Amino acid sequence: MRVLLVEDEPRIVDIVRRGLAVHHVAVDVRADGIQGLRAAVENDHYDVIILDIMLPGLSGYNVVRGMRERRIWTPVLMLTAKDGEYDEADAFDLGADDYLTKPFSFVVLVARLRALARRGGHERPVIMTAGDLTVDPALRRVARGDVEVGLTPREYEVLEFLMRRKGEAVAKSDILAGVWDADYEGGDNVVEVYVRYLRRKLDEPFGRCAIRTVRTVGYALDPAGG
Repeated sequence: MRVLLVEDEPRIVDIVRRGLAVHHVAVDVRADGIQGLRAAVENDHYDVIILDIMLPGLSGYNVVRGMRERRIWTPVLMLTAKDGEYDEADAFDLGADDYLTKPFSFVVLVARLRALARRGGHERPVIMTAGDLTVDPALRRVARGDVEVGLTPREYEVLEFLMRRKGEAVAKSDILAGVWDADYEGGDNVVEVYVRYLRRKLDEPFGRCAIRTVRTVGYALDPAGG
């Protein structure tokens, strides 16, 4: 596996580079956003890009935005500062695939990188639609007609999961397994909560019913958008 690390903190660069070497991962380093974007665009051999948000020259936000606008789909793991002004919601909105908060566990970092590398950089569909309900996976944007609808990261993930299976009856257990982390120990009632959130944002204000309940099974997204 080959990783591009865009990070300007020498201590983190050293830790990541030495740690990944143990796992036979090659690491290329760029110390600012301008160089990072150039490397991401000009080289198609990276399996994953680790991207800090607070970078000189060009922020991590702008780097991932620039990549996605150029249709560079290499998976991106963003590093966020726990007490910074940026958060993971913004990272996802711009097309990042995962995030870690500093300071992070190296074991978790390696696991996340492997998962992203397995997923690969397959091109995302430009837009998924169900009637006038649209989902842009590259930018994680959702709209009803011309009205953009703001969703939390978890709400978005539930909607995208259903959208990719529109017209199908999807069990709550499948949604839970596909959206929540493997170490989540709660029940599948949490799915009901998030479907209720989505209905309040996507259906009720527009007089629609896109997400219907399938008795004894779970939920289905109407291909016509409700």
